[in-house]
Formats: sequence, structure tokens, C-alpha cells
Amino acid sequence: MLLAADGVAIEAVYEPADGDADVTEDAAGRVPVTVVAHGFTGSATRPHVRRAAAVFRRHGAVVTFSFRGHGASGGRSTVGDREVLDLAAAVAWARRLGHRTVRTVGFSMGGSVVLRHAALHRPGTPDADGPAHTDAVVAVSAPARWYYRGTAAMRRLHWVVTRPLGRAVGRYGLRTRVHTRDWDPVPLDPTEAAARIAPTPLLLVHGDRDPYFPLDHPRALAAAAPHADLWLEPGMGHAENAAGEPLLTRIADWAARRAPGG
Repeated sequence: MLLAADGVAIEAVYEPADGDADVTEDAAGRVPVTVVAHGFTGSATRPHVRRAAAVFRRHGAVVTFSFRGHGASGGRSTVGDREVLDLAAAVAWARRLGHRTVRTVGFSMGGSVVLRHAALHRPGTPDADGPAHTDAVVAVSAPARWYYRGTAAMRRLHWVVTRPLGRAVGRYGLRTRVHTRDWDPVPLDPTEAAARIAPTPLLLVHGDRDPYFPLDHPRALAAAAPHADLWLEPGMGHAENAAGEPLLTRIADWAARRAPGG
């Protein structure tokens, strides 16, 4: 269990690189690490998160964790706001374990969190638990703006988050505990965050059949961050559930090229 900066306990799992992996180490024998940020209603133990972790372990060590209000973590979900503290705690932990190169990969809500984290925790930024910056960012199926209700899937999600009955469904049906208070202040918009990430490498991945966020979202993020790579995946749905092994392998290969260990 890690402690976020506001004292919330965060469930986290560290796994070394797969023993059969061909990973480039630095002069001190250290390997890169990937920190995986799941989507809303996910957790470190969900099958799709474990599948992603297994692929990324072929390219280095992996840290998975459960955002607040999810899995065995404490607190309640703020649906992308205070979760940036959870990711910062996981990244700082990875660095305390000796890793020099940290790559963050986020899905859906986790995608918005990795964008804001990279914008707020830049190299040289002082952090209570030690350096919490990332060396490469991958946002998969991330929204470009808050309060989006343009699809039926997002209207259902807003019902879960904003209505008492919806939060009860989230707690007992989806195993996700949602905070009852509105954002105050509203966190940095994902598009604004993407614009602040350079020169840290950024990859945006989005499916053309995403039922939550249509293609104007990744295109808006890419327009705000001209240095980013944009992959629009034919036939792909939403987030970690839709990211198959070939795509995860391509993401890991991209991160290895853009942020090699060392």
C-alpha cells in the first residue's frame, strides 16, 4: 500500500521484467518500468489490466495500482481529479525502487490522469516522495475535455457519478466508490495538459469504434500537442478492454524507442 500526498492508501503491485524478456539495461543494470493507470471501474487485479501488465513485462518492470475508490485502495473516486496524486505516488515508488526510466500508460480515465500528471510533474519538480515525473506518456482512449455527454455511454457514466442511485450502482454493481462532491476547482483540462507535456514523448491511441469518445477527442489532443504521435486504430473500441496484445506490444515498442532505458 502506498500513500498519496493527501493520505489516501493506494493498492500497488510491482513486478520485475519477465525472465525471458530481452530488455536493454543501463550501466548500473537497471531496467525501465511501465506504470499502468486503469480506467474507471478498473483495478490492479482486473483481467484486462493483468493482460496489459503481462505484455509490458516483456519490455521491463511493471507497476500496476488501483485508483482511489477502486479495488483495495482507500478513499473514493473523484473520476480523474485527485487520481493524479495516486499516479504520482506510484511513479515515485517506481523511482525509489531504483528505476531511472519510467513510462506511464493510461486508459480512458487513466489516460486523462497520465496527461495531467505529465503536465504537473515535470523533471525537476519537487515532490514530497521524491521525483515523480515520467519519461514517456501513452494515453489510450482518453477524453479531450471534461463533462462530455455526447454519447449514450457517457450519459450513463454521468448518471453513475452524479446521482445517488447511480453511485449505489457503482459501489455495489461496479465495485467503485464514487465521491459525492463536485470538482472544486475544476482540474486542468486534458487538452491543456497535453499542450504542456513537450518535450516529454507523448503517444495518443484511440479506436475508431470507441463508444465513449468519438474521434474529435484524440484529434483535439493531437492538435494541442503537435509533438505527439497519434494512432487511430481501425475497429478498436474503448480502453484496456479493447486493447489486444498486438496493440499493447506496439505501444511497448514505441515507449522503448522514445524513452529507452538508461
